[in-house]
Amino acid sequence: MYVRPAAAAAAAVLGFTLTLLGGTASSAASGPVRGLPGPFSTPVVYAHRGASAYAPENTLEAIDLAMRLGFDWVENDVQRTRDGVLVVVHDDTLARTTDVEQRFPDRKPWRVRDFTAEEIAALDAGSWFSEEYAGARVPTLREYLARVQRNQQRLLLEIKKPELYPGIERETLYLLDEAGWLDERHVTGSLVVQSFSADSVRIVHDMRPDIVTAFLGTPTVADLPKYARFTDRINPWHTTISADYVTAVHNLLGAHGKAMEVDTWIVDDPATARKVQDMGVDGIISNAPDVVREAIGGF
Repeated sequence: MYVRPAAAAAAAVLGFTLTLLGGTASSAASGPVRGLPGPFSTPVVYAHRGASAYAPENTLEAIDLAMRLGFDWVENDVQRTRDGVLVVVHDDTLARTTDVEQRFPDRKPWRVRDFTAEEIAALDAGSWFSEEYAGARVPTLREYLARVQRNQQRLLLEIKKPELYPGIERETLYLLDEAGWLDERHVTGSLVVQSFSADSVRIVHDMRPDIVTAFLGTPTVADLPKYARFTDRINPWHTTISADYVTAVHNLLGAHGKAMEVDTWIVDDPATARKVQDMGVDGIISNAPDVVREAIGGF
């Protein structure tokens, strides 16, 4: 999911502790407290890649800014380096959001999977956005989780392009567990795992049925029951939905036996925020979460 910030100028592992098949659907998380379903409810607002309209996306600076703006939920993207380290970056190449072209001019097309974690850690991931953020870095997922935890925030974690990284679901769950994010407190209110890949979402659900999962996309109404077997939420682009579609999702019980939810993206302007609120969505994912919050009367 990418929208260039419009306001940029303005502002197999030894000791694997997961017990991957040990969870049960009966231990499912209910997710965050939300408004009543239907029009005029107050959706939860998610800071997309942090407060990415105002700070470089997916950096620690962006999630710190989201915290200062008062947002509990942050969204990120997870990929894997050449040496197997999970990092937080959106594109499958490093060219758009770092100085990799200058530092490694002979490494085109500068794919994340072709660089080591040490090489990526040396890149400047802030100057492309503004000089104010020069020197910001691409964080590892471990660093990112620690900062979200320190900030007492919650995480909407996207497994990005899993077809490029076989086994990334297991590795992500392993790291989440190591970092303390798969205890009851986190899985019942502080963590959602999503992907554009239905197979990836299904893998996460099969490995840890207690985790809340979301599918990024807009399945047909006829296909929604298939998704309800392994996911709890349908998270579509806002231009692809209607009030009737949101109602159709709400009318189904998801993988945890509760009404399915809809978190839509990417909404950055007041009129669209109010429009999707009136459709009855449960959450709005935004680069400019403060703009959305003001428009919908949220908190």
